[in-house]
Amino acid sequence: MNPLLTRLQPYPFERLKQLFAPITPNPALRPISLGIGEPRHATPQLITDALTANQSGLSSYPATAGEPAFRAAAAGWLQRRYGIDVNPATQVLPVNGTREALFALTQTLVDPSQPGATVLCPNPFYQIYEGAVLLAGAQPYFVPSDPAKNFAVDWDSVPADVWASTQMMFVCSPGNPTGAVMPLDEWKKLFDLSDRYGFVIASDECYSEIYFREEPPLGGMEAAVKLGRTDFKNLISLTSLSKRSNVPGMRSGFVAGDAALIKQFLLYRTYHGSAMSTVVQAASIAAWGDEQHVIDNRNLYRSKFAQVTPILAEVLDVALPDAAFYLWAGVKGSDVDFARDLYANYNVTVLPGSYLAREAQGFNPGAGRIRMALVAETAECVEAAQRIAQFVKTRT
Repeated sequence: MNPLLTRLQPYPFERLKQLFAPITPNPALRPISLGIGEPRHATPQLITDALTANQSGLSSYPATAGEPAFRAAAAGWLQRRYGIDVNPATQVLPVNGTREALFALTQTLVDPSQPGATVLCPNPFYQIYEGAVLLAGAQPYFVPSDPAKNFAVDWDSVPADVWASTQMMFVCSPGNPTGAVMPLDEWKKLFDLSDRYGFVIASDECYSEIYFREEPPLGGMEAAVKLGRTDFKNLISLTSLSKRSNVPGMRSGFVAGDAALIKQFLLYRTYHGSAMSTVVQAASIAAWGDEQHVIDNRNLYRSKFAQVTPILAEVLDVALPDAAFYLWAGVKGSDVDFARDLYANYNVTVLPGSYLAREAQGFNPGAGRIRMALVAETAECVEAAQRIAQFVKTRT
């Protein structure tokens, strides 16, 4: 058995299941879950139509590199969304969702034979980062977000000796769970550090199309071009249709960036056996080529957050995020106790913030906060918010 498996920690949702196991929630109230960030808006018809129309693709093995039409569609979207140009033949690869790609990319990039091999992770974070690093034989270094800076990750807190041993870093912008978007000056800082120490930046951008300001979030490759880095040296961006187009079950996304890294990632994936079905590719082409369903989806979230956030802001430390579909709220006392008691008394599920972070540098930056995923229909989210407000008032 691979001994590295013993280093893995339970996923947040498994910990939540264990927390709730001895509890019988209030039977007078129907259950409402804000715990899992699984999009629940309707899948656009144009995507289901494309899936149906291209079932003949099931009769052949797909190529790991993907169909030229898929890579062209991805490159076209990057140009329209960010104003950047990539070579679809050498700088784009289809992936089966960002989760699979984040894991596989880490296995491709990390050299565990080097002493002190380190990968930087934001803290709190998406747990696949940690698991990917541990199974690659490296050591994660957790960099805390700073509530005083709109939950921006405090990259300045990383010591020089840690930067020196860093082989790779994860950036998540817009962030999960905070919704924070990284500005251009922060990207410049990371690019300069990458040039100095030689590490690769993996930019997880799967929430890029759900935002609440007029200006869309800055992407990593967009930032690179603005700073004159048109070769995208040591940068890989990852994006997905799951949140943008409400197709989490389709497992479709792509990576783009440094052609030299993409070449090695393709080699790994050829052996990894993770080629995307041509049926899914056809549906993905339809999705990447259409923006109206994305605008409609974003407007649903904007309306939902506009109704829910004020209700919760009266009783919790919470504000509208930059982007993504989470509210990252401060609570009084233990976040774990809050989640447990809310479930028991009001049958609403939220995720303790401490489950999404690790204690590092002497503290857990998720402690005292909860994550609420506003993925259900508006009426259900409003009802959940009203129950939470009542719970907090009663609890206080």
